[in-house]
Amino acid sequence: MYFDELPLDDDILDALDSMNFETCSPIQEKAIPPILEGKDIIGIAQTGTGKTAAYLLPVLNQLNSGNYPQDAINCIIMSPTRELAQQIDQQVEGFGYFIDGVSSVAVYGGNDGARFEQERKGLEHGASIIIATPGRLISHLAGGHIDLKRVSFFILDEADRMLDMGFYDDIMKIVSYLSPERQTILFSATMPNEIQKLASNILHNPVEIKIAVSKPAEKIKQSAYLCYDGMKDRIVESILSDKTLDRVIVFASSKQKVKELARSMKQKGFKVEAMHSDLDQKERDTVMHEFKNRRISILIATDIVSRGIDIDDIQLVINYDVPRDPEDYVHRIGRTARANRDGQAATLVTQKDYHLLRRIEKLIEKEIDKPELPEGCGEKPVMHENQGGNGRGNYRHGKPSHKYNKGKGNGQKPNNGKPQSNNPKQGNKQGNKSGNYHRNHKSGNQNFKQKPQNGSTNDSTSVK
Repeated sequence: MYFDELPLDDDILDALDSMNFETCSPIQEKAIPPILEGKDIIGIAQTGTGKTAAYLLPVLNQLNSGNYPQDAINCIIMSPTRELAQQIDQQVEGFGYFIDGVSSVAVYGGNDGARFEQERKGLEHGASIIIATPGRLISHLAGGHIDLKRVSFFILDEADRMLDMGFYDDIMKIVSYLSPERQTILFSATMPNEIQKLASNILHNPVEIKIAVSKPAEKIKQSAYLCYDGMKDRIVESILSDKTLDRVIVFASSKQKVKELARSMKQKGFKVEAMHSDLDQKERDTVMHEFKNRRISILIATDIVSRGIDIDDIQLVINYDVPRDPEDYVHRIGRTARANRDGQAATLVTQKDYHLLRRIEKLIEKEIDKPELPEGCGEKPVMHENQGGNGRGNYRHGKPSHKYNKGKGNGQKPNNGKPQSNNPKQGNKQGNKSGNYHRNHKSGNQNFKQKPQNGSTNDSTSVK
C-alpha cells in the first residue's frame, strides 16, 4: 500500500515525499487506520519493521487537525532507553517538518543536573509531544513540572523491553496521572505474559496486530562458528580484517567483555569504540555520533543497542556471545539488512552455548550455516545433536555424526527455512513541499540502495 492511499493530511504526505518514503510496511498498513479511528492498539512486530512511523504518522496527523489544545501536552511516548528516546524525537522532527504548532521534548536520565533543569524549563513552556524514559518522567512528575491530565495519546514503544528492565510499576504510576479518556497504543516485539497483563490493565478493547513475530529479515546471511572460547578473539579479528567492512556491530553479553574486546581490537589497529551502561550520556552520544558519521567502523556493545537504534546500513552483526534469549538474537541481528539491504550475522558458539543455538534455530525455524573457521583460527569442534543442553557436552574431533554436519567440505547445508521480511520498501522518488507535486504509483524502477539525491549523509533512510 502507498502512503497516499491512507487518509493522511498533505502536510504528512509532503514530509514522507521529501524523505523518499512511498510504500507502507505491513505494520504501518495495518496500524495507521485504526489509530486514526481513535482505537487502542496492541502491535506485535519485531524491530526494524517500521513501528515508530506506524504510531507517529497518525498521531501527528491528528494533532495537525487543530482539535487538540495548544496549551497542553497531547501525547506521551514512553521509551525504554535514552538512545531510542532521542531517535523518536528526531523522527517527530522529520515527519512533522511541514506541520505548524507541533513541538516535542525528549526527557531521559543518565545526565547531569543542567540537563534536568533544561528539561524542566521545556516541560513548563509546553510541548505537544513528550518522549520519555519511565524513571525520568516520574522524577518530573514528582517535582510538579508536568501536567498529564489532558494527554490524548499514551504510547509505549518497546514495551517488552521496558518490562524486562523492571519498569512495570513506573508505567502504572504514570498511567495513574492520565485521563481515562486517552487513546493508548502499545508496541512490543514479543507477547509474554507480562505484556498481556499490562495490556489488560491500560488498554480498552484494543485492536491486536501481529506481524511476523520473531523472524529475521530474509536478506540476512546467518552463520554460526563452532569454536572453543579461546578462539573467539582470533575469529573476530579475522572477520574484521575484511577491508570492505566499515559498518559492524559486535555484541557481547557483559560490559566487562565489551571493554576487554574493544581494548584488544584497538591495539590491533581497528577503528573501534565500546558502548555500555558505564558510559554517561555525553559519552554515549559521542560514540553514536562518531559511528553514524563513519569515524568509527566497529561498535562493540552490550544489548543497549540491540533494539530500536536507527542505523540502516550496518553490514555485519557479530554475536561474540550467544544471547541467552532467542528473541534477543533476532533483535541483535535485526540491526543489519534493514531497508531492504543485504546483511550478514555471525555468531560464535562454544560448547556451553550450543543448546542456546539450537533454541535459536527452533525459534526462527531455520538451520543456521556452520562454516569452517577462518584461516589461521584452527579447526572447528564437532558437537553432537544432544550436546550443550545442560552446558556439559563433550567436544570431539573427527567425522560429524549429526544432521547439522552432513556432507563434505565445510559441513554447510542449504537453508530451507521460512524467514519473513517486513522491512518497508523504499522508492527513489524525490519529494518536496511544492504544493503541486505528483505521486506516480507506477513511476518505474525503485532503487532500494540509492542514496538521497540531496547529498545528505543521514543514516535514517527508512521508515522506522
